[in-house]
Amino acid sequence: MPLWLQAWFWGLVGGSALLLGAAVGYFGRIGQRIIGGIMAFGGGVLISALAFELMDKAHKQGGFDATAIGFVSGAVLFSAANMTLARYGAKHRKRSGHHEVHRQPSEAEDTGSGLAIAIGALLDGIPESIAIGVGLLLGESVGIAMVAAVFLSNVPEALSSSSGMKRAGRSPAYIFGVWGGIALLASLASLVGCLLFGHFSPDVRAATIAFAAGAILAMLADTMIPEAFHEAHEFAGLITVLGFLTAFMLTKLHS
Repeated sequence: MPLWLQAWFWGLVGGSALLLGAAVGYFGRIGQRIIGGIMAFGGGVLISALAFELMDKAHKQGGFDATAIGFVSGAVLFSAANMTLARYGAKHRKRSGHHEVHRQPSEAEDTGSGLAIAIGALLDGIPESIAIGVGLLLGESVGIAMVAAVFLSNVPEALSSSSGMKRAGRSPAYIFGVWGGIALLASLASLVGCLLFGHFSPDVRAATIAFAAGAILAMLADTMIPEAFHEAHEFAGLITVLGFLTAFMLTKLHS
């Protein structure tokens, strides 16, 4: 199977978890602490994957300079975009609860927040998908641990966010339209990442995958980890460690 087709397929597999999580969050009756725990586990999985899959591959391919530049650039760009979207109502896009201070606004409360939340959700998911596509170029085979990490983290992301969307009074068409669209765009991002960066130098590929890692880590610190701690409280750290260990084991079993 050609690399570009593998990239599209694995990007679709990772993105499909968003629809699964959205369905569970919308139709299921899951307690807030359980949602927080699932978020913590997904965060730990992603931290492990970006450390042992993305950053390690980037360093081997392009050295420290390209990796460091890409990593910091990804974090800076994500943080800037996240701060901008927060001003338009997307600050709590990962929140599942109904607490007045930490909840998603409805469209009536904050006009334009629906679009901002949708763009924010897309912003959170695209770096992971690009990393899958470019990672194929660096390793010539899909990183099972990375795909598993994206899948395992996408479920709680969409679960928590869709639960919050429902509480904010957003329609099923909006909720599943957002997550279905992002799942599709995620597969296309993996495809584009593989096709586009195949023509660039190893340093550029390394910087790109490190860029994705920086954006993912900034996303975790800004959105997933606060929600996990807010809901799971004292158990958040332990559950995050278990998620990290799970992804670490997957990485070593596949290596």
